[in-house]
Amino acid sequence: MSREKAQARPMQINVELPGALEAIYANFAMITHSPSEIVVDFARILPNVPKAKVYARIIMTPMNARLLHRALGENLSKFEKQFGEIKTPERGFDPERPIGFKH
Repeated sequence: MSREKAQARPMQINVELPGALEAIYANFAMITHSPSEIVVDFARILPNVPKAKVYARIIMTPMNARLLHRALGENLSKFEKQFGEIKTPERGFDPERPIGFKH
């Protein structure tokens, strides 16, 4: 089989989800990077609590972060086509009362 045909055919990946896998809710993310890694800490902020607790840390290459960015964008577009526009706060919201994910 030629290289072009091998690249054109999508690879099927079997993904195994452990039975005891715990889903983590996060409403805050801190993103840092080095030349070779992107680090995303997922945390939860509760109302009237001035502290956030990190529940998961994901480390990936910049290329994989770019691919995740693309996949999230595609999925958010599909979501909005089905359920309508996702409303987010305006840029001028109060920095003393952070909500959601920061960029």
